[in-house]
Amino acid sequence: MTARVLAIAGSDSGGGAGIQADIKTITALGGYAMSAITALTAQDTKTVHQIVALDPVFIARQIEVCLGDIGADAIKTGMLHDVPVIEAVARAIAEHGAGLPLIADPVMLAKGGAALLEAGAVDSLKRVLLPMVTVLTPNLPEAEILAGMAIEDVDGMKRAAQSLRSLGPRAVLLKGGHLPGETIHDVLASEDGTLVFDSPRIETSNTHGTGCTLASAIATGLAQGMALADTVGRARAYVREAIRTAPGLGGGHGPLNHGHTARPFDGAPDELEEA
Repeated sequence: MTARVLAIAGSDSGGGAGIQADIKTITALGGYAMSAITALTAQDTKTVHQIVALDPVFIARQIEVCLGDIGADAIKTGMLHDVPVIEAVARAIAEHGAGLPLIADPVMLAKGGAALLEAGAVDSLKRVLLPMVTVLTPNLPEAEILAGMAIEDVDGMKRAAQSLRSLGPRAVLLKGGHLPGETIHDVLASEDGTLVFDSPRIETSNTHGTGCTLASAIATGLAQGMALADTVGRARAYVREAIRTAPGLGGGHGPLNHGHTARPFDGAPDELEEA
């Protein structure tokens, strides 16, 4: 049966991040993508120009009807921009998706620096959502805010990841792309211990939506029954190739090549049936 993943996130009109990146990723890795959109953004590769919030009741309704009919094998959350949205999403998941793997990307800032989470909502995120989470996937700035500590090296990443686990998530994948150096280190802390994933840095500005993409790739792997370390390894490889083969669009942080797993269509069929 096709692995079903419900992505709960904001819409990126530029197509590089948010729900658009989620749907592309889940599909490219062989899953079936559903969506509950939390906000609309007018966004390009340079910045977020405008955000239109959606009614939390309607957000919860999207979650309810998807899970009630199609069902899901994993849930992924992204942009949850304020307290009412966080509370509505957490309540809907508890009522209709309890027990499902929940992968949370704690989206706080867009690549261009625009705030995507209200300052007063951090406490709600920690108190309401994190205790429900299977895998939390913060980058360094997000982890520093959530853990309340500075992170300067890999050892600091390990300490922060374990500190974040104390807030409730069963596992934390702390992404180290913000640390300087030729090698990127990502730290996975779980009940099985701590693993460090290393990969050479690709010098590029085409990194828009990497966090959304990684979290959705992990959600898809867990929905397909993969072990956590294996799905993180596959997700990192998928994102890395998507960065390496990025199409180079826009004048800012460009989008990834989410479709690199697909075989290119090499021509029209020999015959077309008449309607």
